[in-house]
Amino acid sequence: MATTDLMNRALAAVADSEAPLTVELVHELIEPGELSEPLGIAEVSELLDISPHTLRYYERCGLIEVARDGLDHRRYDDAAVRRIVFLTRRRLSGMPMRDLQHYVELVDGGEHTVPERLDMLARHRDNVRRRIRELQLSLVATEYKIETYGGATGP
Repeated sequence: MATTDLMNRALAAVADSEAPLTVELVHELIEPGELSEPLGIAEVSELLDISPHTLRYYERCGLIEVARDGLDHRRYDDAAVRRIVFLTRRRLSGMPMRDLQHYVELVDGGEHTVPERLDMLARHRDNVRRRIRELQLSLVATEYKIETYGGATGP
């Protein structure tokens, strides 16, 4: 699924909610729940609304490891699905693939990498906050121009 599609889906979920935008709300956006058994690629694709192509791409890039059954079909367990959810959230926030790859390497490296992971996420948060400010400025400039042409600026 393209980042734009992920953003549209998240925005629709937030718009449908009367709850304030919080970390908890975001946590619930794509929570897959507990799996009773491993899922195939089509089932994970449907569950998370991600194309099979994206799932295979994440695997080729080393972002996820997926078990195979006796017929060499992919079988996604809870850990793989949770990682995919994490990856889609990070992509939604604009994290570059190379940063995701490095982050996953750190996670796979063990607990001693937690400080570096925390630092990475803090830097990413700062980048997201900067982009939000830039977009707010762009919105104000656009509304100014709309008003200049006699249009109405709305909510």
